[in-house]
Amino acid sequence: MKRIWQRLSKRERRLVTASFLFVLLVLGRYFVVSPFLERQEWLESQLEIQPQLLEKNLRYSARKGEIAANLEKVREELKAFEPSLLSGDTASVSASDLQQTVQDLAAKEGTQVITTRVLNPEPMGSFTRIPIQVEVSGQIDQVVNLVKGIESAPKLLVVNELNIRSLFNPAAMARQPGAGSVPAQNLRTSLTVSGFSRSQPLAPARSEAPATKARADEKLTPGKNPPGQKSGT
Repeated sequence: MKRIWQRLSKRERRLVTASFLFVLLVLGRYFVVSPFLERQEWLESQLEIQPQLLEKNLRYSARKGEIAANLEKVREELKAFEPSLLSGDTASVSASDLQQTVQDLAAKEGTQVITTRVLNPEPMGSFTRIPIQVEVSGQIDQVVNLVKGIESAPKLLVVNELNIRSLFNPAAMARQPGAGSVPAQNLRTSLTVSGFSRSQPLAPARSEAPATKARADEKLTPGKNPPGQKSGT
C-alpha cells in the first residue's frame, strides 16, 4: 500500500485524499448528522406536545368528580334498563323468551300465530340484538293492535320489517250465501321482531374428561389386546 502511494504523483495523491474525505463526509452525514437532526426534531416535537398533554391531564383531573358522577349516572340508567332486556344467559334462551312474549301478545289481540323462526343474533357492543320472524293471521284491526302492543311492550321490542298479504277473495265471497260479511281472518302478516339482551362472554372450552383420555390412551397403547380377547401365540 505504501509503495502504491509513493508511486502516485502529487496531483493523484490530492485526488485520492479529496475522494477519501468526500466519502467520509457522506458517511458522516448519513450515519451521524442525519440521525442527530432527526433525534433533535423529535425532541422538539415532544417538548411542544408534552405541555399540551399535561394541560389536558390537568383538566381531566379537575373534572374527576364530574366524570365519576356521570359514570355512576350511566350505570344507574343501565340498571334501570335491565328489566326491558330479554331474559336468558344465551341467545337461544333469549330468542325463546322473545317468541313467548310475541305469542302472548298475538293471543291477546286475537291473531293466530302460524309460524315463528329464529334469525341470526347480531352483536351490538355490550348488547345482542335477537331477531325472530313471526307469521300471523288476523283482521286489520287485530294486526294493527298487535304491532302497537309489540312497540309498547314492557320489554324493548322493535318491529324491523312488516309484510302484509290480503287473503280476501271477492269472487269466493260472492258465491257464498250471505255475502257481504267480512271473513274472520283476512290478512296474512309476516313480522320481523327484535329484542335485546346482554352480550354473554364466550364459554371456555371444556377440557376432555379424564375417563375419555384414559380410553384414548388405552387405544393408542401398542401391544395391548381389547378386553375379552386372548393374546395370540
